[in-house]
Amino acid sequence: MSSPATIQELAFAEDVARAAGALLKDRYERVQRIRHKSPRDVVTEVDYASERLVIDAIRAEFPNDAILAEESGHLRNRGGRRKDSGRRWVLDPLDGTVNYANGIPFFCVSLALVGADGPLLGVVLDPLRDDCYAAAAGGAATLNGAPVAVSTKDRLSDFVVSLAIIGRGGLTRERRVSREIRIHRRMGSAALSLAYVANGRFDAFVQNGGLSAWDVAAAGVIAERAGAVVTDLAGGPWWRPGTTGARMNVVCAPPVHHARLLELMASAGTRVVSRP
Repeated sequence: MSSPATIQELAFAEDVARAAGALLKDRYERVQRIRHKSPRDVVTEVDYASERLVIDAIRAEFPNDAILAEESGHLRNRGGRRKDSGRRWVLDPLDGTVNYANGIPFFCVSLALVGADGPLLGVVLDPLRDDCYAAAAGGAATLNGAPVAVSTKDRLSDFVVSLAIIGRGGLTRERRVSREIRIHRRMGSAALSLAYVANGRFDAFVQNGGLSAWDVAAAGVIAERAGAVVTDLAGGPWWRPGTTGARMNVVCAPPVHHARLLELMASAGTRVVSRP
């Protein structure tokens, strides 16, 4: 069972994610400024506005907690002089910015609270569908307050998988893996796609690199609490404290099929790819 403190913090995370989501929904298809962060990534004024809303709320409610946010980076606890709680809020204020900026309705707010050993809770909010995935370590995963669980499909050949093999030859390797599943998709928001495993909208999620802490912290714990096995590409821990940059990789699936997905990735010659 979740401790009372975690229940309080999970409720806070849901509330602040919904507030940020309302902002995203209000500004959807009305983006005014788009800046290119890299050849394949952009940031908008809405990313910054959403991030500021969440950061301000965290600092007001939990001033001793640190923050890791996609656009602002690492932020110390408020003022830098208070006792450090040893906890971090890990925030992506708008995961799926390219989708958002282009009017594609697949994006989310992702917020996790992380302790020394890993994520303590996570919330992933899809504001357009008003879908709020949430879980605390030791508790149940929920969608809008109702418990959810991973896919119970018997056959891997029936799986719809969020699959992204990045790096040289990635598309060829994806085709090799896709021979044993029904179909694979790339949706443009890792956090929301990973959260979808929690209630079987995706049967599994696989990406061999390019993921940052804010992409997976919340959705990873949600998928785990829904019954998924979540690991890295080698079958080891998916969450490694201190990892920086886009250096994370995740294989997430129901227990009965997780090992086979690892085997498929290995047989396709898939390697871990990191981005600085």
